Amino acid sequence: MSVIQNIQDKYGKVMAIIIGIALVIFVVMLAFENRGSLFSGDVRTIGKVNGEKIDFQDFNNMVDQTTQMMQARGMSGGEGAAQQANEQAWNQEVSRILLDQETKKLGLDVGRKELNDLLFGANPPQEIAQGFTNPQTGQFDAAAAQAQINQIKSKGTAEQKAQLGAFLNQLAFQRTAEKFDALLTTSINFPKWMLQKQQADDALLSKVSYVRAPYTSISDSAVKVTDADIQAYIDKHKKDFKQTESRSISYVAFNADPSPADSMEAKKRILELKPAFDSTHNVKDFLVSQGINNYYDGFINSNRIQVPMKDSILKVGTGNIYGPYVDGNSYALAKIVATATIPDTVKVRHILVGTIQQDPQTGQQIPIRDTATAHHLADSLYQVLQKGGNFDTLVAKFSDDPGKTQNRGTYDNVPSGQMMPAFNDYIFTHPVGSRGIVKTDYGYHIIEVLAAKGSGTGYKIAYVTKPIEASQETDNAANAAATKFASRATDQKSFNAAAAKLQSEKGIYKSVASDIPPTGATLQGLGTSRNFVKSIYNAKVGEVIQPTRVGSFYVVGLVTEINEEGTMSPAKARMMVEPLLVNQKKAKILTDRIGKVTTLEAVAATLKTQVETADSLRFNAQTPTALGFEPKVIGASFNKENLNKVVPEPIAGTQGVYVIKVDNLISTPTETQDVEALRKMRYMQAKQQAQFQSLQALREAADIKDYRSKFY
Repeated sequence: MSVIQNIQDKYGKVMAIIIGIALVIFVVMLAFENRGSLFSGDVRTIGKVNGEKIDFQDFNNMVDQTTQMMQARGMSGGEGAAQQANEQAWNQEVSRILLDQETKKLGLDVGRKELNDLLFGANPPQEIAQGFTNPQTGQFDAAAAQAQINQIKSKGTAEQKAQLGAFLNQLAFQRTAEKFDALLTTSINFPKWMLQKQQADDALLSKVSYVRAPYTSISDSAVKVTDADIQAYIDKHKKDFKQTESRSISYVAFNADPSPADSMEAKKRILELKPAFDSTHNVKDFLVSQGINNYYDGFINSNRIQVPMKDSILKVGTGNIYGPYVDGNSYALAKIVATATIPDTVKVRHILVGTIQQDPQTGQQIPIRDTATAHHLADSLYQVLQKGGNFDTLVAKFSDDPGKTQNRGTYDNVPSGQMMPAFNDYIFTHPVGSRGIVKTDYGYHIIEVLAAKGSGTGYKIAYVTKPIEASQETDNAANAAATKFASRATDQKSFNAAAAKLQSEKGIYKSVASDIPPTGATLQGLGTSRNFVKSIYNAKVGEVIQPTRVGSFYVVGLVTEINEEGTMSPAKARMMVEPLLVNQKKAKILTDRIGKVTTLEAVAATLKTQVETADSLRFNAQTPTALGFEPKVIGASFNKENLNKVVPEPIAGTQGVYVIKVDNLISTPTETQDVEALRKMRYMQAKQQAQFQSLQALREAADIKDYRSKFY
């Protein structure tokens, strides 16, 4: 016992120190893996706009709301959709903050009286109007709405008060944004004289003689563009060479798509379902048992059916099955459930007595009345119609269809398959003049068929599918190949050597992904993987990224470029700038070679070329001319000061250096245009673009810090 005690006494403190050091190392490593976020201080701020912080939890709630709205619109989930929701929420929040900051600077606000008018005036918000409109009279009860809001303000729960506050803030913000938009749009003007001047310029016709010295006459090797040249050009055009933070990689992708054996296995699984699918008497229940919940139990005209093997499917007859056949990445069986002769399109009108309604902000379905109440109201309205009641009046007062304000409940040229199945089958299987009540997921519809056009066969078709998926064996083989490659590619040199060998032996090529943003997830041609992008940002130039699943590939990457936010380096900008500077240097050589300009003939002799002519030039020509795309030359050709003169200075164009003489400049008859109508059209176009352009200008001028990559 004493020996153990002695050991504990002797080494206990040493072990405590070792464990402590290990813990410190672990925490430091974790901090580096998270790009220093453990020591960043402010762990709640996901971004800043001109110093105004965006809280992580608030932003995350916005992302969740955006995701719910996307799902309500039928968009699929997955990592790509999550990234899209994140980006959409970010752009909306940045725009909101910028607009809020700008309107405050301008002194734009919504006072209490104006807010009350918005809430309880002639045009209350839909959310308020829906809850406080008498279903019997169709009248909005402003007093009841005001009393309810005051009740929440004084005695509501904390959650109710928060929801009301958020609603009122959003309403006030929307009104302020409308004022800001009005300030911009009312300042837009297209003066009549400017359009008249443009028409006069368009009427001009020019003829020129010229001598051309193309840049191709000088070899590219005769001029040299240094990094200093490129840097000087960047310094003069810094705005054009701003860059955001990004990374570029080389990569090799190993395909983990299903093999032929995997495809045969999927075909086998669907063939096993065929007997039960053939014998079932309740197709919908059978499909649900197979996890298929999107069966459209309504007639669709044959000309509206767009599926592979359509003609073969339609030939099998009612009750029969076609397949299996390949549909995208699945094997499918198709069964003709029923057929009927139906119109091509119909015109109908309806009154919706809703049981649910979609929240315009979240996309969620909100109950507005129970089924029994809705059915009773629908039946009462139907009886009123049967006794001669006015359909339009009842639509205006009682219909919960959001589109009633635009169409009064009437829908024309409705094709089959567009409405809910029960609604669809009523309007396509009942003759013109029919009127009835139909229940759908939205509530009860009082429908009247007003007209029908055309005729064809309608089909109810049920589909069973089984995905063609990669087996574990196929997946393991791709992963093993990627791992083997990565073991040989430990740095840039060995990566490139291994990639060259792989290309010669297997035909798998090295590819490039450029300008990957820190919040990115999608790699063009591969798929989506936020983890892979995070690994890229945690690596240095020349470091190899270990095999990661991206879409249907296992990818091994090599970081080739790190670009920090700021101004492009000469190396990054060279591809864009070098061709311009090469032409500038060639233009200088050619201009020096031409020397002093006297006559076109003298210039032609110096350059050992000929004098050319270009006739019928238009200032705003939409088609190529003999000169090609040369804006500077065209500009000089329409300068009245140059008429019957040789322009004394050579013109450095986009394709070469030109010396020109304007031989003729006349005005020709053109199609008469209504200047006032044109002015109004330009005004409307500018008005529509003003909001986007103003936000874009605010964004470009703002100091925006994006820390999302530390949180997602």
